[in-house]
Amino acid sequence: MSGYKHIEEAIGTFIGMRYRRCVEVGYGGNLVAALIIQRRGGSILCVDRKPFPPAGTIRTAVDDITDPDLRLYRGSDCIYAIRPGIEMMPDLIELAANVRSDLLIYHLGCEIYQDGGERIDCGVILHRYCAKQKTQSEREKC
Repeated sequence: MSGYKHIEEAIGTFIGMRYRRCVEVGYGGNLVAALIIQRRGGSILCVDRKPFPPAGTIRTAVDDITDPDLRLYRGSDCIYAIRPGIEMMPDLIELAANVRSDLLIYHLGCEIYQDGGERIDCGVILHRYCAKQKTQSEREKC
């Protein structure tokens, strides 16, 4: 893997090997990770607050995570975002906790939110802020 797509490829491979029902938040028309997840047999939905041109076989939706349509996210085992704005983090954490999904984030540069969550090295550093296997009391700390 070379160039800046290495990030999306590493993330797509990691998620595609571990999760079956995924939602990418804020995809911005970039489908590299989503396509890898789909090729590995995962179900993928890409969500952004503005519409992008049709994405072939990748399902897309328009949604704003500040007031999310929970129907789009329920049943997912992984919600992830690549380079989300730090202002999105409280909404992403709340969303993942509400639908009982893991939340994986690849931050821009050295940016982290709060304690940075669990660090995962998959060729790039991911941060898991919520994990679906947490108890309700642990989830409230997300």
